[in-house]
Formats: sequence, C-alpha cells, structure tokens
Amino acid sequence: MNTGRDIVAMLTTTFVTWMGQRTTAVALPLVALAETGSTWSTGLVGGAVGLPMLTSPWWARGIRQRLTTGRALACVLVVQVAGLLVVPLGAAAGTVGAVHLAAAGVITGCATALSGPGQRALLSDICDPLGATITTKMLAWQDFMHRVTMILAPPAAGWAVTVGGPSPLLWAEAAGVGVGAALLCTVRGTATPAVHVGPAASGGPADGSGAPALRQVLARHGDIRRAVTMSGVGGLVWFAFTLGLAILGAETGRPGLLISAGMTGYGLGSLAGALLAPALVPRMPALATMAVGWAVLGVTFAVMPAAASSLVVLGCVAAIGGFSMPLGIGALNRLISTRTDGAERRAAFAAESLVHDGAVSVGLLAGGAVIGVAGAGPTLVAAGAAQVLVALLAGPWSGAARRLVSYFSPVAA
Repeated sequence: MNTGRDIVAMLTTTFVTWMGQRTTAVALPLVALAETGSTWSTGLVGGAVGLPMLTSPWWARGIRQRLTTGRALACVLVVQVAGLLVVPLGAAAGTVGAVHLAAAGVITGCATALSGPGQRALLSDICDPLGATITTKMLAWQDFMHRVTMILAPPAAGWAVTVGGPSPLLWAEAAGVGVGAALLCTVRGTATPAVHVGPAASGGPADGSGAPALRQVLARHGDIRRAVTMSGVGGLVWFAFTLGLAILGAETGRPGLLISAGMTGYGLGSLAGALLAPALVPRMPALATMAVGWAVLGVTFAVMPAAASSLVVLGCVAAIGGFSMPLGIGALNRLISTRTDGAERRAAFAAESLVHDGAVSVGLLAGGAVIGVAGAGPTLVAAGAAQVLVALLAGPWSGAARRLVSYFSPVAA
C-alpha cells in the first residue's frame, strides 16, 4: 500500500469536488430562475439538500459503517453525480420544475451526508500508522483544500457564467465529482474495521452492523461533545455574519459592500490560518485551541457593527475571525481522530457534520426573522456573545466559568 499516494488522492478529491460545489452555488439559482421563472425555486435545491443530513442519524447509521474503502466512498460520489445530472439533463430537455430541483437536492444531500464524514474518517485511518501528528496535519491540509475553493471558485464561476451562461457549470460539477470518484477508486488503504458497540459498552443499543448511535459516541467522549457543541452554536449563529452584514449594508446605503468586504476578509484570513494549521494544531492543546478560536470569532462578530463604518477595518476584523477558524476546526478533527477509531470515529465525524450543518440550516431558516425583529447590528452582537459564552462554558476551563456564572446569577444571590 502506498500511503502517500492515497493521501494525495484523497486531498485532491476534496479540492475538485468542492470546486464543483462552490461554482454550482453560483450557477444553480440562475438556472432554476431561468427554467421555472420563480424566485422561490432558487432555494429549493439547497433546502432539499439539508433534509437527508437532518435525518441521517436514522437512515445512515448502518451505511456509514460500510464506507471503509476508497471504492465504497467512490460509489457514494457516483450517486452524487446522478443527483447532480438531474437538473442539467432536465434543462437540456426543457422540463426543469420543482420536482427536478427537489429530487436533485435530496439525492445529492444523501451523498453529501455520507461522503464528507466518511472521507475524513478514512483519511484518519490511512494516516494512523504514521502517528497522531501526521493524522492531524493531513486533516488540516484537507480543510485547507476545502478553503482554497472559497477563494478560487466564486470568481471562476462568475467568469464562466459571463462567458457561457450558467448551464455548463452544472455539467462541470458533475464532471468534477466524477473525477473525485475516480481518484477514490485508486485509494488502497482501508478504515479500521467496525467494532461492535453493545449496550454494556455504550449505554444504549447498537444496530446489527455494530454501529454506535451518534448520541452514544458524544456521551462517551466529553471533550468531543464539548467541541461539537461549540461547532453547533457557531453554525447556528453564522447567519448573523452573512445575512447580518448584507442587511446592515442595505440599511446604511451600501448594499453589497459590507458583505463583500466581510466575506473577502474572512476568506483571506481563513486561508492564512489554514496554511499554518498543519504546523500549529498538533502542538496546541486541542480543546483550548477550539474554545479560543470560537471565542475570537465571537468577539469579531460583536465588533463588526462598530467596524462597519470602514470597509478596510471591517475586512481586517473579519480576517481575524477567519484566521481562527481553521485552527479551531483542526483541533476538533484532532480530538476525533485521536480519541476514537473504527465505528466510533465514523460516527463522531458524522455527529460533527450533523450538528454543525444542521445548525447552519436552522439558523439561515430563522435568521431573516430574527434580524427583522432585533436589527442587524444587535443580532451580530448577540451572536458574538453566544459564541464567547459557549467557549467559556465548554472549554477546558469550564468549571471555573460555570462557578462564575452561578456566582452572578439570581439563584446564587
């Protein structure tokens, strides 16, 4: 087995699949609007994608434990390609409607719910013989590949839409995911065999495949549970950054400028943090690193309304928050890869994806109403405070933080 080749194949798969997904994020709403004439349809695929993720604890529990090889994960990407082709094939036939958009979202959502956690788990297992430090570094490089696409994909997609229209990009994403499937087929390393987790070991039932329930894994590993909680709160309040800056810009007569400055700064800072994460994360205490990262992001959220008077200052503030995130996510991946293996590892990565992505979906769904009631500025401040508070309560110093909260609470008084 050539471990180096397997690692390169998996990292390249992450890059090509995410490039496709981020370019399609620009093209798909345009195709949906052109084919259906309905603005409601532009978000239908994105909404449908979230349904399989939110229900994955029930339908995906046994399946994810079978995704222990590159070829098995390649099959998942083939299913994703099938889902991605629904809309461009329908557009070519002139029959795209709500059913096509919803079907594309559900199919690709099922594949995404399995492939992301599965690829992180397999990469961890392939790197295990090389040591925990190498595993942490490779997971950080995988996150870097993901973040590079944040910078490269949007301008590339904008140029492609200008030159050839949005429809070719849909075919391009399917082709990119297909390339990813071919690369995974070359991976010879395998994941650690699933270990049966019964009631005596986990405190709850396991199904016939020996797959632990997501809640069981979180219950058994306190540090992972705390880290996943921080990730979930961060996902829940993410709308305050994206929707909040967009609305704040419109309210202050600068539509599009604040969100552009914020997202550009965040992306550049995130890329810088991701470059340093492979070297820094293995040397830093995992839970404390994650807690500090989320607290820093929270502080930047709270400061953004005051910094919005200057686009440069706003971009710099967002860059600080962006820089902290790869370190925090790298620390979370390190916790999972070093504290779990086999079936538990796959379940832990799946739990992290479920909590974070599900929280993002819920936050975006309710975010407009929250900002409408509270205002964009106060929402950003409250979102920042929530992230700082969860970092204090869930970090390694949580005992002292809880005592401090109790001391100042009315009950304690």
